[in-house]
Amino acid sequence: MKKLKVDVAIIGAGTAGLVAYRAARAQGARTVLIESGVYGTTCARVGCMPSKLLIAAAEAAHMLHLAPGFGVHPGAVRIDGVAVMERVRRERDRFVGFVVDGVDAMPDEDKVRGHARFTDPHTLMVDDHTEIDACRIVIATGSSPTRLPALDNVGPGVITSDDVFYWNDLPRSVAVIGTGVIGLEIGQALARLGVRVRMVARGGSVAQLSDPVVLKTAARVLCEELDIHFQSRILRAEQDGDDVVLTTGRHDEAHTERFQYVLQAAGRTPNVHDLGLENAGIALDGNGVPLFDPRTMQCGNSHIFIAGDANHERPVLPEAADHGKIAGDNAGRFPDIRPGLRRTPLTAAFTEPNVVTLGASYKTLCAPGRSKFAVGQVSFENQGRSRVMLQNKGMLRVYGEYRTGRFLGAEMIAPRGEHIGHLLSWAVQSRMTVDQMLEMPFYHPVIEEGVRTALRDLAANLAKGESDIDPDEVEPGT
Repeated sequence: MKKLKVDVAIIGAGTAGLVAYRAARAQGARTVLIESGVYGTTCARVGCMPSKLLIAAAEAAHMLHLAPGFGVHPGAVRIDGVAVMERVRRERDRFVGFVVDGVDAMPDEDKVRGHARFTDPHTLMVDDHTEIDACRIVIATGSSPTRLPALDNVGPGVITSDDVFYWNDLPRSVAVIGTGVIGLEIGQALARLGVRVRMVARGGSVAQLSDPVVLKTAARVLCEELDIHFQSRILRAEQDGDDVVLTTGRHDEAHTERFQYVLQAAGRTPNVHDLGLENAGIALDGNGVPLFDPRTMQCGNSHIFIAGDANHERPVLPEAADHGKIAGDNAGRFPDIRPGLRRTPLTAAFTEPNVVTLGASYKTLCAPGRSKFAVGQVSFENQGRSRVMLQNKGMLRVYGEYRTGRFLGAEMIAPRGEHIGHLLSWAVQSRMTVDQMLEMPFYHPVIEEGVRTALRDLAANLAKGESDIDPDEVEPGT
């Protein structure tokens, strides 16, 4: 049995863990990084990057479909699924390689391979070969695709998003379970690449939207292109040869169809349930996730910190990196605990149009005890640059505080929304007022002119004085 004594032990070598490792070492702490799986991070291997590669291929195919609307008529379109997936895997492996090279450059004595479990608050057992006595510990174990009980043990046709990016060819058909970010991105991309896609959602949600007006618009816009069944649940699924026979229902209706794959895209679950947390001496929430301070990543008043998808606070890569920096800094200089930089929340689904939320969400602003807020909006149906590009679909809603005029946040489904989201999130973080934002330059013709229209509407509503939000808007629906 090998025994190590270290200042800081990091469990997990994903984005949060790697950043925490560097931060703790920068504080002068003797640090080890523990990993049981392959190196490469979720984002590079099965998340952000390969999904965008698939989406890029889908956008190329979609532009050929739209070309006749501009008077441009391409010849017969042929989608080579083998070539599409070969590029996805090749470029994915390139991104993964950059991460692996970084890990390889770390000192060998700083890396421990195997699965770590707490045996007491300061001791980790890695498999059965290494015992680590750590003064401080950072949990950065990431997350895994949520698996649905209704699809347990059906057969090889039931997959998760992790499996998609190892395909050698595009499938004939896929049923996507879930209309969150992952399901919508992959579902729309596959449909645009000629795969028969059906999307099934237990409720009426679309990505991370909570604004009922934007949600209604998003559902309508996406349903114009995608076969989406909201308020539907899985009634039965069975493997039959190379296909899965899937029966789903809505109210008293049932629909049965065959698919090559059924893709579970109902979110991700923190990887915290096989760490021996019952021995760590920290409080857990109802789902078994450690309770922590989001400003410091510290679990209670303990020497243990949690970062990235493992804490399930904001499970996106930029947040994982920020979590890791805060956790690593504080673990490295413990007991000198300091709040770290928390940026304005920003989340995007790379559908077309993009679905983006930033700052305070509509749901958050409607919570009891919050200051009253005004809303401004713009539809992109008649927005100039959007019509020029034949991308004139979507809705942007912006929020401002009555008392101060400060800009609070926005929700949207919008063309080039990923760029609008950055522009507006910077304004939130800079604590700008709506009037200050309207003093900024807007070129012509650009999509951002739609932002100005929404801000003008918001400024006019702020000038009218406080009023109650329409209660019919508070509960999202489709």
